[in-house]
Amino acid sequence: MKILLISFAILLSNNLWAQTAPAAKKPAAKLAPSAQKAVEEVTPIDDDPSIKLDETDLAIAKIVHTGEIKCELGTSVTVTPSKREGFFVVTTKGYRFSMHPVQSRTGAIRLEDPKRGALWLQLANKSMLMSQKLGKRLADECANPDQVRTAEQLKLNPQISVLDAPAPK
Repeated sequence: MKILLISFAILLSNNLWAQTAPAAKKPAAKLAPSAQKAVEEVTPIDDDPSIKLDETDLAIAKIVHTGEIKCELGTSVTVTPSKREGFFVVTTKGYRFSMHPVQSRTGAIRLEDPKRGALWLQLANKSMLMSQKLGKRLADECANPDQVRTAEQLKLNPQISVLDAPAPK
């Protein structure tokens, strides 16, 4: 009789446990690329309120090239001013970043998204978008019409390389 009661108790506890065990989670549905893009475009990008731009940063922001900028291999990058002064939304094929100016010693215009690890470098003759997290360039040889003209001028009138410049006396 004891064995029967113990067997019944075990059966009952197994049955109760099975009823209260959490259901296995279903894997998240995979969105089509077009749906992913639509969701990404309407999802707000968090602006970090702790990032404060000074007058120099705001001056840099005024000379950032905006609009769609054509790049090599048929890609493009779109740089759009954000609602917050001095900030920009930078997008390219599946990537979207909230960037702000960061002062550089080289004179290059530098926008960064520290949260997502992205960097937009704007030189006189070209720009590039890099992912520091992925360790690669997302877009290279990007140029708006002003940068194209500067690149053509540099080809016609190349500047002296620092390696070829005479030593200071």
